Amino acid sequence: MATLADESIEDQARQVRAMMRYVDEGDFVTRRYVSQGEELNTGTYADHEVVIRDGMPIRDHFELDVHGFRIGKSDSAIVDFHDRNSIERLYEREVEADVLRWTGADKCAARGWMLRTSADLSEHASNKSEGYQHRGGLQPPAGEAHVDTAPRTAQRMAEQTYAQCFPDGPGFKRFLITSHWRTFSPPPQDVPLALCDGRTSFGGQEKENTLLIVDEFPRGDALTAPVPGEEDLLAATIFSYHPSHRWWYFAGMERDDVLLFKFFDSDHERTWRCPHSAFVDASAAAPNPRESIECRSVAFWE
Repeated sequence: MATLADESIEDQARQVRAMMRYVDEGDFVTRRYVSQGEELNTGTYADHEVVIRDGMPIRDHFELDVHGFRIGKSDSAIVDFHDRNSIERLYEREVEADVLRWTGADKCAARGWMLRTSADLSEHASNKSEGYQHRGGLQPPAGEAHVDTAPRTAQRMAEQTYAQCFPDGPGFKRFLITSHWRTFSPPPQDVPLALCDGRTSFGGQEKENTLLIVDEFPRGDALTAPVPGEEDLLAATIFSYHPSHRWWYFAGMERDDVLLFKFFDSDHERTWRCPHSAFVDASAAAPNPRESIECRSVAFWE
């Protein structure tokens, strides 16, 4: 199993420099509002230049329980990832099969998918409909260092998922919340996904970022006004900059390349999370707009 002490193969990887957005340190309200085709963070953020290594030439080096992420091959029966009916019918079952195959878990339940693109979404965002649900839609890339769950919400998500999907099960000893991430636009992509080695993710300050799903963004002071029951809402974890963060990406991902990375693993003897973010890859020659599909799931060991 790889260790931080055995980094020679990693240090030889091609490097790019890019700007990574981090939340500032300090005391302020942190929320993520999402609406159709748009996302908005409260609080203050700043861009920091970081080194991002290209893991594609050494793709077999990365282990889910060591780095917090891995890349694998997975064919899909989906012909058109913009065909919502096909995704609803087929794709979540494909994701569950991949997670079971790559983790050895006993059970897995997919918990929703999202398309993201670096293309212009202004027209899509302007044609809003009421009752927006933050799943099965089209959103821009998430452009700050984050993990999509916070520890206080992960346990509740796992318990609710198991009770809903496996009501006759014996219970679980361990759970793992992951994202299954695939880009389906041709390589190279202009705004790929960067993944932070989870072992290096504990240097800076962390904050919870509460998720608020809305039809329209509040304005002015209403963005940070008290929200009843906010402590019970789903929250992400966002990170301040720290030079120890070790970032990776996989240049030129093809349609059958899949990244699996951890939001939360209840077994903390393993690497249990993986911060991630989109970034602009200035090293890509004539890049294409990034189009990707992500699907989160919860896996269980009984």
